Amino acid sequence: MKQRVVITGVGAISGLGTDAQTMWDKLCRGRSAIQPLGELGAGTRISVGARVPDYDPEEHFSSNDMPLLDRFSQFAIIATRDALQNAGLAPGTPAVNAAAAIIGTGCGGKQTDEETYAGLYRDKRPRAHPLTIPKGMPSAAASQVSQHLGIKGPVFSVASACASAAHAILQGKLLIQAGLVDIAIVGGSDAPFTFGLMKAWEALRVVSSDTCRPFSNDRSGMVLGEGAGMLVLESGQHACERNGKIYAELVGCGLSSNAGHITRPDIAGISSAIASALDDAGMKPEEIGYINAHGTATATNDPAETAAIHKVFGSHANRLAVSSNKSMLGHTLGAASALELIATVLAVYHGVLPPTVNFTEAGEGCDLDYVPNIARKQTVNAALSNAFAFGGLNAVLAVSRWTHH
Repeated sequence: MKQRVVITGVGAISGLGTDAQTMWDKLCRGRSAIQPLGELGAGTRISVGARVPDYDPEEHFSSNDMPLLDRFSQFAIIATRDALQNAGLAPGTPAVNAAAAIIGTGCGGKQTDEETYAGLYRDKRPRAHPLTIPKGMPSAAASQVSQHLGIKGPVFSVASACASAAHAILQGKLLIQAGLVDIAIVGGSDAPFTFGLMKAWEALRVVSSDTCRPFSNDRSGMVLGEGAGMLVLESGQHACERNGKIYAELVGCGLSSNAGHITRPDIAGISSAIASALDDAGMKPEEIGYINAHGTATATNDPAETAAIHKVFGSHANRLAVSSNKSMLGHTLGAASALELIATVLAVYHGVLPPTVNFTEAGEGCDLDYVPNIARKQTVNAALSNAFAFGGLNAVLAVSRWTHH
């Protein structure tokens, strides 16, 4: 009998605030974090983004900590603190000490890397800062979360572009089911607002110049966001024994690779991941009530995702509610699938579906119920959260309402 895995804590920092509860409230109110970047976008064609508002690291960290903390590591620690507090778990306790921490990232410590290279190449400095490697390495966030919160179990990083957090979450589920840990703290973090990264995204020609309008006819591309999302996973038994609050059960995961074009989505690959998640969860398509879409608002993603949903769900697709948080959070890359799973879990728990904001009229090939512009009260017993990454890496997570049986 496989150990059941439940979600008992959620934590976030995003363009919608520095904790998960604030983010959820604003998602339900249809508040978008996408704002003009002003000076930050100078020298690039990227003029809007979803940045953490009024962020001051000194409110969260001591001056002694700062030399080792890239922005993406800071976000991961803040989101993990929020998730543990939300789960009623205190750092330093045996339960937290023995936990796993697995953190996905698409970019790693890009801010550290870019500052280093600018110093060496542009300013002709003779040497790099001695802490450049441990501060900028992709696994820095996982190591810093371990250090700051006393997590001494399995700790590592996962990098699979925009599916990084979903892959990290799956790893946590597997560790619990293998009996290696009772608790896994899982998610993702990214901070992509650096000059070099913005120039690189600009060159891909997929970034919108005004806002993010997933599934709309006049959509003009994705918008970058930053932040971190972390979730506390526990075995159902451990959560019940400590009387933990259970938001939902993580019932299934589906993974696939397109083995094709490096950036273009593939309907067969996407539908394979969705079908695998249902199969892993032991669910029929008609048991799903809501899908938190990948929904990037690019020309190719939205119709491909819609077509894949039709392919897997058949006639039930027309009864599904589908919405994209990227319309409000921007695309937070390696953090996206964690922030979006948090929204999915809270949608199931509270019976409220966050909307797709900025929706005008449906685009060609986009004919589902996208919960346009206004949140909806609706009881949902089970939901999916989709993540489809560059490189053709697809990950779909299935959650359901927790029932003792």
